[in-house]
Amino acid sequence: MADDAVNGNKIDAEIEITFNSDGLVPAIAQDADSGEVLMLAYVSPTALKRTRETGQAHYYSRSREELWKKGETSGHTQRICEIRADCDADTILYLVEQTGGACHTGHQSCFYRTLDGTEVINRVFDPESVYE
Repeated sequence: MADDAVNGNKIDAEIEITFNSDGLVPAIAQDADSGEVLMLAYVSPTALKRTRETGQAHYYSRSREELWKKGETSGHTQRICEIRADCDADTILYLVEQTGGACHTGHQSCFYRTLDGTEVINRVFDPESVYE
């Protein structure tokens, strides 16, 4: 059975994701080619379903309390290459092909600064011109 897992063969039934008490699960978006961590957001069952149906990343905005498709406003989309679940099935990983920057601040990744405030990733777009 270990050989099957290494070779990528399906050995288990579909994984049931464990959503938290708010009905959400954290989702990490990672560039499928470079491995760069792009962002962390939350996903509702509906967002996960829509992501699987369309092949485009969907999330749930906790501040706006609504479903959102990544790039709907900016055009900076995330095409899903693969979706993975962690060992406890309470966090998911979107392996994506990112078009444009992932962060609303204009950076490629939301993780663009160190704790001392040093920016370690340059902006790839001007957010003021994208989010008017």
